[in-house]
Amino acid sequence: MNRILIIEDEAVIRNAVKKLLERNDYAVDDAESVEEALQHFDPGDYQLIIADIRLPGKPGTEMITLADGVPVLIMTSYASVRSAVDAMKLGAADYISKPFDHEELLLVIRRLLRQYRDSRTTRALKSDLEKTYPVAGMIGNCPAMLRVCGEIEKVSPTDASVLILGESGTGKELVARAIHERSRRSEAPFITVNCAAIPESLVESELFGHTRGAFTGADKARTGMIQAADGGTLFLDEIGELPVGAQARLLRVLQDGEMRQIGSDRLQKVDIRLLAATNRNLKKMVEDNSFRSDLYFRLQVVEITLPPLRERDSDALDLARTLLKQTCSQMNRPLLTFTEEALQAIGHYHWPGNVRELKNAIERAVILSDGDSITTDLLGIELTRETPSSSADLSLEDYFKQYVLTHQNGMTETELARQLGISRKTLWERRQKLGIPRSGNPTAS
Repeated sequence: MNRILIIEDEAVIRNAVKKLLERNDYAVDDAESVEEALQHFDPGDYQLIIADIRLPGKPGTEMITLADGVPVLIMTSYASVRSAVDAMKLGAADYISKPFDHEELLLVIRRLLRQYRDSRTTRALKSDLEKTYPVAGMIGNCPAMLRVCGEIEKVSPTDASVLILGESGTGKELVARAIHERSRRSEAPFITVNCAAIPESLVESELFGHTRGAFTGADKARTGMIQAADGGTLFLDEIGELPVGAQARLLRVLQDGEMRQIGSDRLQKVDIRLLAATNRNLKKMVEDNSFRSDLYFRLQVVEITLPPLRERDSDALDLARTLLKQTCSQMNRPLLTFTEEALQAIGHYHWPGNVRELKNAIERAVILSDGDSITTDLLGIELTRETPSSSADLSLEDYFKQYVLTHQNGMTETELARQLGISRKTLWERRQKLGIPRSGNPTAS
């Protein structure tokens, strides 16, 4: 049963709120002042504290710092925006003005209790992960992942550029965030830019910003992502998609710590740490003159390669169990379990979309589940009895081609893209690149 502490000096209001909450199955204690509450009760014993903002002695907002993480709902009969804003700035979970509707109060209480419960579950899970794994969030005990975690610990305290390599869905952004959080820049901005998601004509404006009137449509000045990351970390995902012109300007930033907005003749000093990621072969791109060699060597001070999930031994099962706990908590569902058949399927499936595909499969299974367990059918995993060759012997392109040809007759394009952990647009582009014919099945569209 949830316990709530009420601090209110007006007896009529205090008693009315207490009776209302007790009728709704809450355990309630009450006090007339902050001093009385602290004398008789331990704030840490409650899941919510409701306090009037104006009390004899200390104001109700004092409970915010004394509650040790327990949410505080502020009541005020002075329905001024200023008092409410001040309370929220101090850390109040929410506020409600007197006189208030009983149903409104109950709705706010239920929401705050749910948020507090979810945050405690998340903190507990994070604590367990930190105890179990070398780098929080990097779940895995296979040699390759332990090597990655060791490299993160070594490179994080430095300002070295890091190039993070790996297939789509392996967790490259997670590595970048882990490096930032362990660096001296951890309190400064962490700015993420997906180079593949920005139209080529806008990439330089997005990164470097522009002055007003710099080009047609530039009706106001814009701060670029590099400036936004000043003092912190800039993470360029899919850097292999960066146009050559932008590569040259980025190299200037890394070499000289200076940049120029589009349309400006003034150089600006910037202090950033650059982390970059790609699933493309940059060495081959350098040979093909589609990626600058000087920028490649500047990025490759330290190189971290993430293994695909199919090469991580039993890590898929550990990841699946952890993701299931997180998903159930986020969706406010009782903790579900995997059937033995589902665990076997997870362990044997090749996961071409890697961790992202596994996460999507589990989220879908939790949403569709009507019982207390996750079955193979809910995961949507299809295993074939015959596997032409070990996935470890296949390149990513070969594996993608084999998977599409094997499954496209039984899936729509949307289902196939979802299983691969990619968009329909990316699926189409890779089909064109690899010359994979479309299915003759009229339903596979």
